[in-house]
Amino acid sequence: MAIKLFIKEHVSYIIFQIVLTVFLIALFWLDGFRDMDTASYAIVISVLLITSFLVVRYMLRRRYLAKIIELPTTMEDALQKNAKTSEYATTERYLNQLYKLYQHEVQSLYATQSRQYKFMNQWVHQMKTPVSVLELLLQQEEQLDKKSVQEEVERLKRGLEMVLMNARLENFADDMQIVKVPLKSVVTATVNENKRLFITNRVFPDVQIDDDLIVMSDSKWLTFLIEQFITNAVKYTFEPNKKIYISTKIIDHRIHLTIRDEGIGIPKSDLSRVTKAFFTGENGRKTGESTGMGLYIAKEICNQLGHQLVVTSEVGHGTKIEVIFQS
Repeated sequence: MAIKLFIKEHVSYIIFQIVLTVFLIALFWLDGFRDMDTASYAIVISVLLITSFLVVRYMLRRRYLAKIIELPTTMEDALQKNAKTSEYATTERYLNQLYKLYQHEVQSLYATQSRQYKFMNQWVHQMKTPVSVLELLLQQEEQLDKKSVQEEVERLKRGLEMVLMNARLENFADDMQIVKVPLKSVVTATVNENKRLFITNRVFPDVQIDDDLIVMSDSKWLTFLIEQFITNAVKYTFEPNKKIYISTKIIDHRIHLTIRDEGIGIPKSDLSRVTKAFFTGENGRKTGESTGMGLYIAKEICNQLGHQLVVTSEVGHGTKIEVIFQS
């Protein structure tokens, strides 16, 4: 089979050589075949050289041609290196590189799907809790506790917002619009939006941001970031009457937005992993409500927006999160 493929590949070359030989014979015929020995010698040598060339060329390509004739059953079959010529060696390198790119894309897609699947499982499991609480509240005969219902509804809203943002993260570039954003307005609006969360946990916000401070960002994603940090800060501040400090400072022409709480803090062993997907750590196990996705999504959003995220913490003294905007 390899020989057939080789002949098909070189049929145009063989036809050309035959035409060339006929042309030589025609020249000798026009010359009257005055020297038949020279003509015969030239034609025989020409045929021998062409045949030798084709035989050597076939021997060099035989293994490569035999390989590509049979369809591979595994990727290892396709990636075998049998080329003896520079042309086919280059083709094999090209195919190998193509395979690596393909594998990278497949693995990336698999990792994304796996992350989404795991996240949805955890999210659905956690959303069962507020739904169950609401069912219990509705089954009670006494007057409905609106405050408790509102708390569970807020948990559901935050959960829905989280899963929505996680879904949008896959097409972030299509959903991003970098504009000038008045930072204090966004922070104040986010704090007001979470007023009930502060009141319920008896934690108080302290906002110290200049009115005219402008950052280049996407207001929707920035709002989600700030809300995520505020929610975490409140959630991990167990003692009442503590404060969440939200402030800014300018260092080297870059604006640093800081959200600092007086909560339980993050253990040093967990600090480097809090932005990893599904990492709940010691604090997550204490509350039992962490999906391990909040700070991961926040980190991904910061990367996409070109902001830097810095998390520092000390157990018993709280956590400080800095979002550093590019100048």
